[in-house]
Amino acid sequence: MSTNDFTLDGLGEQAVGLWDAAKAIWLSGGWAMFAIAVIALVMFSIGLHLHLFLGRKKFLSISERKWRHWIAHPVERRGPIGDFLNMATGPRSLPEMGALLGQLRASETAPIERDLRMMRVCVGAAPLVGLLGTVTGMLTTFDALATGAGGQKTMGMIAGGISEALITTETGLLIALPGLFFQYQLMRKHERYKAFLAHVESVCTQKLYRQLRRQGGH
Repeated sequence: MSTNDFTLDGLGEQAVGLWDAAKAIWLSGGWAMFAIAVIALVMFSIGLHLHLFLGRKKFLSISERKWRHWIAHPVERRGPIGDFLNMATGPRSLPEMGALLGQLRASETAPIERDLRMMRVCVGAAPLVGLLGTVTGMLTTFDALATGAGGQKTMGMIAGGISEALITTETGLLIALPGLFFQYQLMRKHERYKAFLAHVESVCTQKLYRQLRRQGGH
């Protein structure tokens, strides 16, 4: 057998050992660990969806000079920004444009804000569920102290209660902290996207206003 085979076997055994240790720690945390796992899955799924959604808009990769050029040259418009410009430059009056741009802004930003609120709830819920697991773990510990006879079984119950109390608190914080950082980054990107939309809307409105003034002058 080659050295590579020994290395792969060793890595496989280490991976299995780490998995078994992680599973034992996870199960010792009690029911709260499963609730925290669901919260983490929901939170990071929403975060990944938002990250990909904002990335697909490509508002950071197109220069202002380019999209300003697209306003005057509709045939060259491409991608999500081109589609937005097609809708934003469609109206022929300022009231119509104001109403349309309001609808576009709401349709673009409302789903993002809804998902960010859901992430905020998950970030707050993870440590709270961990704290609830801590309380139940301490109750288990006190129950063992109150009813046990001091033997090996009682010590095992006490150790299990303390493990549950500590592991759930730590896991809740370990989920909430990266979730909070992720949410903050997405909020910053969302603010930049809203500022970009407001800037595009302002430029389109000014262009329509100049067109209407020229037509009125004639």
